[in-house]
Order: sequence, then C-alpha cells, then structure tokens
Amino acid sequence: MKKTVIDDITLTLASPVTLPLKWVGQEELLTQLLAAWMVIDERDIPFNPRLIGKPGVGKTTLGYAAATRLGRPVYLFQATMDTRPEDLIISPVIGPDGKIQYAASSLVSAMLTGGVLILDEGNRMSEKSWASLAPLLDDRRYVESIVTGLRIPAEPGFRIVVTMNEDASTFEVPEYIHSRLQPQIYIDFPQADEELLILKENLPFSTSRILKYVVDFLQRAHAADEAYSVRDGINIARYALKMMHAQGTDAVELLPLAVERVLGDEALEYLNTP
Repeated sequence: MKKTVIDDITLTLASPVTLPLKWVGQEELLTQLLAAWMVIDERDIPFNPRLIGKPGVGKTTLGYAAATRLGRPVYLFQATMDTRPEDLIISPVIGPDGKIQYAASSLVSAMLTGGVLILDEGNRMSEKSWASLAPLLDDRRYVESIVTGLRIPAEPGFRIVVTMNEDASTFEVPEYIHSRLQPQIYIDFPQADEELLILKENLPFSTSRILKYVVDFLQRAHAADEAYSVRDGINIARYALKMMHAQGTDAVELLPLAVERVLGDEALEYLNTP
C-alpha cells in the first residue's frame, strides 16, 4: 500500500478504482462535467459539480468517464446515513504490530494524489459529515482531521463530483453545502436509440430482438413517469438470457417472467408481450 508522511504522521492511502464502466450517448453531459472541472486562469478554481437523477440513470458512470477522460486516478466513496466525518477524512486503525496507524479515506487519497473523487449518493450523509467538507468545497480546498490534528490541502489536480439520487431515502443537504456543489447537472432517462446503445454495450451477447423489446418496455415506463432505469432493463434482459440457457426456451418468451422477478407484477403492464 502506498504511504505518505505529513507533519511526521504516516498515512496509508487508499487505492484508486478501475471499473468496467463506459459512458454511452449524451455526450453533452460529459462536456458539461469536464467544463465544470476546468481551470482557465491561475486565479481560477474548479467547480464541485453534483449529478442529479433517479437511481440507475448512469450518474456514477458519467463521473467515472469524465475522470478517465482526464487521465486521472479515480477514487470512489459510497456515502451512507452512517458516514462519519472521520470516515471521510482519516481513520485510526490497529496495525499488525498492535500500534495505531492512520488510514486516509478515498477522498483524502484523491486529494493527495491529484485524483478524482466520486462521492456517490452524497445526499444520504448527515449535515455533520457535510460540515467537515465545507472548507474543501470552497476556495480553501483543504480538510482538517480531528483524529490526527492535520490540515490537509488538496493538490491542484484534485477534482470531486457528487452524485445524488432523487428518492425518498435521502437527507436534505444544507444550503451552505448546496451553494458549494455547483453546477447541478441533471441526468434524465436516455432516448430510445441511446438506451439501445447502452444495452448493447452491456449485453453484447444478447440478440437485437431481446434488446428492442426491453427498450420498448423502458420507454413505455418512462412515459408513465415510472422510475425503472436502464440498469433495470439490463437486469431484465440478462435474467431472461440466463433462463433461456438454463431451460432451452426462447428468451423473448421469458421476458414477462424476468420483468416480474426483477421489478414485480406492477411492471408487467409496460411490457409489450410478443
């Protein structure tokens, strides 16, 4: 594991992630995110954008694609209701020799290496956790560790993006944090042609016939303002294909069962059964 020393305190850094994610379609959203991270003058600083949308529309994928487009190491932090300030910054751990060691979070590791941090589902965190990030999200660009007493500045190359789901199981983000998480980039459901491309990218072993039925199902659901996402469509098609191989039945005939098993009976009304 990589280590660094700050004011005689040794920190063990988290490792960047490599994910099998590829952004397909909606190139303008990628351009908007990259523009938010740009620095156009020595007096300029990057934005801290937030990506808003329903679960499964590709917010994390968009953040990862933008980071890899920059050629930066990518770090991921999954926020939860139990996330504490020390989880976000530095945590004490017991080393093999029984002594206390200090583990830098993925966020601090990204700060120190000039990487990109994707703070996933940020509106699941409490205000106390957000407060610990306030100085990082303005022109100060540092965090303070209560555990070690360190003030840790971000390298100039550091970038952050926060994803936020639109659902009921989230907290209201404090206004002083909202004002620091700009701009807001909204990700909606893809159009039918883009949705088909996404399905083909994730299910290259599927037939076009199956994917078109799934896209038709998703587009009907979108029109009815249902929250079913392309991720749900991928799971439906994948499950139908697996059952086809297990039973030797046409996968298209198994789509109603796959929809029921993945999303429940109420989703069947949006499937145009062949």
